[in-house]
Amino acid sequence: MNTKGAKWMITVSPNAADRIKKIQDETKASDKSVRIAVVGGGCSGPQYQMGFDVSYDGDSTFQTNGVTVVVDNQSLPLLDGTEIDYVDGAHGSTFVFNNPNTIKSGGNGGCGCGKSGC
Repeated sequence: MNTKGAKWMITVSPNAADRIKKIQDETKASDKSVRIAVVGGGCSGPQYQMGFDVSYDGDSTFQTNGVTVVVDNQSLPLLDGTEIDYVDGAHGSTFVFNNPNTIKSGGNGGCGCGKSGC
């Protein structure tokens, strides 16, 4: 459920929701929402920030799979349609942002500029 207009949508997969709830319990942050933000980006696309926080005036709030997500109004259009997932891989486990608004550069989806930090 989106509390500020039905235009925007962000979802959390069941795997990500389970992991978020576990972290909330471990860190005693069960009374906080999950804040998602876009914090710049390089030629490989946006960088995401995720942490526990309270909701402020102007934030949009989403309820998905038992998790409350808050997003500031500047990040919201950049995150529309994003699904946050949690995956286990050969190199560890991580949250993954499946954002349909990003375009990957380079032949294999990576940065081709030669600079670090992109």
